[in-house]
Amino acid sequence: MTDDHPRYTISIAAELAGMHPQTLRVYEARGLVRPRRTPGGTRRYSDADLAKLRKIAALTTEHGVNLTGAELVLGLEQQVRELTALVSKLQAQLVQAALEQKQAVETVHRSYRRDLVPYIPPTHPTPRMKQDPWTSRS
Repeated sequence: MTDDHPRYTISIAAELAGMHPQTLRVYEARGLVRPRRTPGGTRRYSDADLAKLRKIAALTTEHGVNLTGAELVLGLEQQVRELTALVSKLQAQLVQAALEQKQAVETVHRSYRRDLVPYIPPTHPTPRMKQDPWTSRS
């Protein structure tokens, strides 16, 4: 987990990310990073911004991805994080719903009257068939 507190000026952030300050301006213009601004308008970058800048640098230099591709990769990674969070939330809701259903079933079972005995039909021996006098051999 990276810190989202803005603390670095553009020159420090560029040095920490191993980039030129103009590169950070280009990335901001393209919407790849969004540093916060002080009341005077000075850019301030957070540790999260630096991590993103390093990710962009890795994509563009090590993997040969252009800035448009890097933007798509970052967008997809964000979407995966959001969907993962949604799945976790839905799983928690599903577990809660299952627990509530189990408790409801247990409540119904506890409400059964214990003095009632289930009806079991009597088992009678099968009656013998009378023999037809015309077909019987005696």
